[in-house]
Amino acid sequence: MKISNKIKTLAAGGLGVVAMGLQSLPVAATGKIRCPDGSTVTGDLSNCGAIKSDLNNNNLMGTLNQIINVIIGVIGFIAVIVIILGGVQYTTSAGDSGKVKKAKDTIMYGIIGLVIALLAYSIVNFVLSSLFK
Repeated sequence: MKISNKIKTLAAGGLGVVAMGLQSLPVAATGKIRCPDGSTVTGDLSNCGAIKSDLNNNNLMGTLNQIINVIIGVIGFIAVIVIILGGVQYTTSAGDSGKVKKAKDTIMYGIIGLVIALLAYSIVNFVLSSLFK
């Protein structure tokens, strides 16, 4: 098996493990839920008392801010993955000038995406804090 095939196999396996792990993150929002104190509630986890966040309040600023931050975080995560994939392409290019150029372009696009995500995060937080102060 060539090195590039091994790297592709390892990358696919790693992404598979990450994808499986991400599926376990959502928590059931309905049904009977056992709270840390031993009591059982139906429906919303905010009734457990141990979980507090801005989403528990009817606070437009907090909710909007968290939603936008999650979206920007996902965009930043994707940009980092693109940079890593560009690095793998660069490493496995074996000196082929076309593959090297494609890998460098991929890394550059990933860096541009990461910078845009960081700037968007800064701008959104500044605007929201100015509007809802």
